[in-house]
Amino acid sequence: MPLILVHHTGAKTGRERISPLFYRRSGEGWAVFATHGGSPRDPAWYRNLVANPRTTIETGTEKVTAVARLTEGAERERLWADVTALIPAFAGFQAAAGRQIPVVALERESAR
Repeated sequence: MPLILVHHTGAKTGRERISPLFYRRSGEGWAVFATHGGSPRDPAWYRNLVANPRTTIETGTEKVTAVARLTEGAERERLWADVTALIPAFAGFQAAAGRQIPVVALERESAR
């Protein structure tokens, strides 16, 4: 599974956190999926990125400043279909969670 390290600021604490997240490339950026293993609650990293969308991503030897954006509509459906075709368990996580799994686009700050 390809992983990136996503630095995010705690929504309540203001402290920096780092989460290793599975990703799929999306254009010049990355898409990450807030499955939280099928939990009915969104993961903390997702809540943190919603509150503080500016982030840093480590991918390989590169460190990139990015901005998080919640995908919607056709974009979200395309990314979700792509990831569930690759990892069918993600569809099971959504069913178990009883919520639509958020898909977050991480876009290079320079590309915005």
